[in-house]
Amino acid sequence: MKIYVDTSVFNRPFDDQTQPRIALETQALQIVLRLVETQAVEMVSSSVLEYENS
Repeated sequence: MKIYVDTSVFNRPFDDQTQPRIALETQALQIVLRLVETQAVEMVSSSVLEYENS
């Protein structure tokens, strides 16, 4: 399975974790990153994101 996330998701761990939605999004990101690390899923990017981050 391939997963695409926008770069804004990587800021979630630094946002206000007292807000339930943000805390859940942070947990979801952690799970996704573990899945990528174990190669259970593949994270994909886009040329637009690569351009914005270069």
